[in-house]
Amino acid sequence: MDYRKLGNTDIQVSTICLGTMTWGEQNTEADAHAQLDYALAQGVNFIDVAEMYPVPPRAATQGRTESYIGSWLAQRGRRDDVIIATKVVGRSQNFDYLGRGETRLNRAQIHAAIDGSLKRLQTDYVDLYQLHWPDRATNYFGELGYTHKADDDAIALEETLSALAELIQAGKVRHIGLSNDTPWGVAECLRLHREQQLPRIMSVQNPYSLLNRSYEVGLAEMSIREQCGLLAYSPLGFGVLSGKYLDGKQPDGARLTLFERFQRYTGIKATTATARYVALAHEHGLDPAQMALAFVTMQPFVTSNIIGATTLEQLTSNIGSQRLTLPPEVLSGIQDIHQDIPNPCP
Repeated sequence: MDYRKLGNTDIQVSTICLGTMTWGEQNTEADAHAQLDYALAQGVNFIDVAEMYPVPPRAATQGRTESYIGSWLAQRGRRDDVIIATKVVGRSQNFDYLGRGETRLNRAQIHAAIDGSLKRLQTDYVDLYQLHWPDRATNYFGELGYTHKADDDAIALEETLSALAELIQAGKVRHIGLSNDTPWGVAECLRLHREQQLPRIMSVQNPYSLLNRSYEVGLAEMSIREQCGLLAYSPLGFGVLSGKYLDGKQPDGARLTLFERFQRYTGIKATTATARYVALAHEHGLDPAQMALAFVTMQPFVTSNIIGATTLEQLTSNIGSQRLTLPPEVLSGIQDIHQDIPNPCP
């Protein structure tokens, strides 16, 4: 397993990060513990979770994912062996069951959120605390472009970062990061760090895959020059890039089979591009999913590639992708497809 620095910290995280958002919905507690055991045995030391997980979010399951990690920590006693990242939900009216009304990134809610996460995780601190999405009006999930909207009542980033500073001072959080954010959000947080000595962001967790390389435009340079690397999520486009949904297939138990809401990567252009990427992998004797994951991990602006799996077989293959080096002819083929069908998915 390879490791990279998290931001400008002294923390080394594995280039493969264990994603967990199916735990508590598609995966049981026993499944979660088995995945954690296997991942650590393979050298993975980085775990990503969120207070709203599992996905799709609902009142009956909210917090289960963190609780499954917490019970594993309590049983195994391996807190010092893992780097745990979790997230506080951004502005929304859809999470009233959290007991905070409309979720906002203000001081009171951030303090309440971290206390809930720490209790479920059964730990005194998290290594990385991320803002799941911004409080301001900006481009959100499923959008590639930016349409300006008035956000006069947005919680000021100064208040959000000040609240996070309090968590760091209290020892509840070591470092902070953004998620689903833009170059402006990254730049503004870095400015506030420089000018007001507020906490520095160490990472940006955004989507990045063969079907969505929009991070390369603007944010990639920010990640490299400012030492706030990408934690890439959806590197397989909800599993689409494995090819398992091609030709109208709906595998039993698969996410897109179970949940109709996840259609971001299933449009005509996305399906056409996927078919070409899968054919390219087969042409060179590669597993399509491993090829897609290896492409993400190799990028110089990526700190860690967040993989998720519902079975140990999938997890074994996904973790194994970090041993794959893509030859020039494969990279050339990927670029040809990208030029023909650039970023078919938001």
